[in-house]
Amino acid sequence: MIFSERTLSLLALIAIGLSVLAIVFTILGAGGRRRPKQAEGPIQVGDALRDVLEAQAARIERLEKAARALNARDNKQQVLIEGGVRRVALLRYDAFEDVGGRLSFSCALLDEHGSGVVLTSINGRQETRVYAKSVEEGASTHNLSVEETEAIRRALADAAEPVEAR
Repeated sequence: MIFSERTLSLLALIAIGLSVLAIVFTILGAGGRRRPKQAEGPIQVGDALRDVLEAQAARIERLEKAARALNARDNKQQVLIEGGVRRVALLRYDAFEDVGGRLSFSCALLDEHGSGVVLTSINGRQETRVYAKSVEEGASTHNLSVEETEAIRRALADAAEPVEAR
């Protein structure tokens, strides 16, 4: 969960208000009962209330600090998640007319922003060649084949959109 500074402050004020309300109810509830006097003398209500409020304020401050630390960690993890490979598309095809089996392929491996790499393997009768081209935001500075462009397009397409095999 991500809380803004304003939300955290509001939560702190609500917690303090509830603490004060609980103290008031405790004092009013104890007012009807008679307690035996202690040897060291009566406790001043103002001092007791101040001590309780200071303790609650310290607890709330620790909670706010912990919430801020969790928020910062969550933001760092979100950046890492967005930078990971999340969009993948594989396109198989016959690169040459005399070689069948659709053993050639282009595979786009992209992050959430459309950056990553497109790998292409061209399978022939005598040899296989593999190419890797960088992709930034769905485009490349290298010349892309029709198949590589299609693999990138499919990787960037919505997951809900059905993709037909070629």
